[in-house]
Amino acid sequence: MTVAPLRIATRKSALALWQAEHVAALLRQAHPELTVELVPLSTRGDEVLDKPLAKIGGKGLFLKELEVAMLEGRADIAVHSLKDVPAELEEGFALGAILPRADAADAFVSNHYERFSDLPEGAVVGTSSLRRQSQLRALRPDIQLRDLRGNVNTRLAKLDEGQYDAIILACAGLERLGLGERIRSRMQAPTWLPAPGQAAVAVEMRSGDARVAALLAPLHDVDTATTVGAERAMNQALGGNCSVPVAAWCVAVEAGITLYGMVGDVQSGRLLRAQASADAGTAAALGREVAEDLLRQGAAQFLPGH
Repeated sequence: MTVAPLRIATRKSALALWQAEHVAALLRQAHPELTVELVPLSTRGDEVLDKPLAKIGGKGLFLKELEVAMLEGRADIAVHSLKDVPAELEEGFALGAILPRADAADAFVSNHYERFSDLPEGAVVGTSSLRRQSQLRALRPDIQLRDLRGNVNTRLAKLDEGQYDAIILACAGLERLGLGERIRSRMQAPTWLPAPGQAAVAVEMRSGDARVAALLAPLHDVDTATTVGAERAMNQALGGNCSVPVAAWCVAVEAGITLYGMVGDVQSGRLLRAQASADAGTAAALGREVAEDLLRQGAAQFLPGH
């Protein structure tokens, strides 16, 4: 009997293709009889590089074309960086697998300075992430923040051209592309917090597709799903998206899990922080608890719609 191929919708960037190829390899390993094909697509998030994501519709722009491909039957699944996946998926879609998380830290990348604290007064730092901008502003009100869009290699090229004294990228993305040597130092949690779901790869599918769900089951990592589930629940309770500086990091501890959350303000550098611990079986409730703590502290003033 011929087994129908599994088609993976993916963005065309080097990092997106690495993630899709990684998922494809895991699927072939788990199901040797399965043919896996990539369907590379261009998304609006990739095409519009002259504006911050927050101003053109948020991270969901990276998903839309891939979801359309699944709805039209041109693809069966889509592979994403989980931090780009909105807290609430469009109706008709589900996350079929979350892979083991890589290094969730942000990277300080510079050609002249070893760490962030070494930057001279007035240094130019590149990032379009409001989460990163708010934390940078809190640490160093003197630095100049400039937007930085594009794929990893584009961003590094702009740094190498001298447009920035330093840029902030994700450690996981650099390491996956074989660029780990560009990491000068790591921005360490819980002092510096990553995006909810950062460094985890997610596989999206059509809801109710039993065949695909069964194929994806061996790829799912329960421990990662638990910790990022708490982060995403916090983000959802805050209405978090690209237009608000929300950060979260959940880690397994001896008694369960601990979630660190943050909401910030880019203009003032004011950061609100909260943390709580719970049993791993109550990850979503833990996320909501930390969100409520942040709201009690006044986070709503930084959050549109609250």
